[in-house]
Amino acid sequence: MSSSAQRPDPPYQRITGEIRARILTGELRPGERMPSIRQIARRWGVAVATATKVMAALRDEGLVETKVGSGAVVSGRAAQEPDPRRAPDPGPPRDPRRRIDPRPAPNTARQALNRGQVLRAAIAIADVEGLDAVSMRRLAAELGVGPMSLYRHVANKDELVTEMVDEIFGRLELPVPGPEGWRAKLELIARRQWRLGRRHLWMPRAVSFTRPLLVPNMMAHTEWTLRALDGLGLSMETRIREALTLHALVVNAALSMADEVEAEQETGVTLDRWWLAQRDRAGALLDSGRFPLLAAIPEEAVSDLDGLFEYSLARHLDGFAALVAAHARTPS
Repeated sequence: MSSSAQRPDPPYQRITGEIRARILTGELRPGERMPSIRQIARRWGVAVATATKVMAALRDEGLVETKVGSGAVVSGRAAQEPDPRRAPDPGPPRDPRRRIDPRPAPNTARQALNRGQVLRAAIAIADVEGLDAVSMRRLAAELGVGPMSLYRHVANKDELVTEMVDEIFGRLELPVPGPEGWRAKLELIARRQWRLGRRHLWMPRAVSFTRPLLVPNMMAHTEWTLRALDGLGLSMETRIREALTLHALVVNAALSMADEVEAEQETGVTLDRWWLAQRDRAGALLDSGRFPLLAAIPEEAVSDLDGLFEYSLARHLDGFAALVAAHARTPS
């Protein structure tokens, strides 16, 4: 036997085959939620990139589809596929990728596709399935074009993610000059960025403070924040530190929100249900008398992420107001 015949299938093909069999035999039924990319990675002990490739292959075969609010689910087409355990496959084997060619006529697709369409499609994938699910291959399949056609618009995934961030920040309208007073302005931009992070849960993982994304729309947000601090007599160093600190506050809160939503999707357990499940253990600890102050805390004070964000924002701005007042009392 040749060495090529002895070589095992790549991990992603083996995992794809196992999940495909579960779908075709009815173990996973149409409409049922698929394991997430992270769950596949953990269960089979593979990298997230390999798990992403598995999900892309199942989509290419038409066995998995994406539904807003549910994520990746078994496609309705799966019910029409023959069960290999019950009936032989009539005729020669077929390449599953050729069952349905999702691509329109080549010239039509290439002429119609533009950068805006590429970014909107990538954002839609990330909104439903997370940033790990965004790949050039997956994006090409979503748009019905060949992967190479995407490179006319973005050089690689890193550039794609950068442009995705710039696109969503560009959708936030910042009024000029904005509300009266520096505090009202900072509250406005922080709350709008918080809502942006809630709407696009992948956003906080795509930005960096040590290696900032030099893109126009994000830079416009920083410029707006710096302008909000005009007239306070603060140095530019203090103003940029405040702009970065305020943005960090928003991003850290958004990361907590993203982690919670991801935990709900992967476990099917909401935060309220998780706290209920922990109630007996928490009750035993808190009723012991060792933690009287913790026992007095209302449950909603911890689980209300919007409330935590508003508290963090208010206390931060209180501190910055003290700095501004101290600077005003100090002679130049």
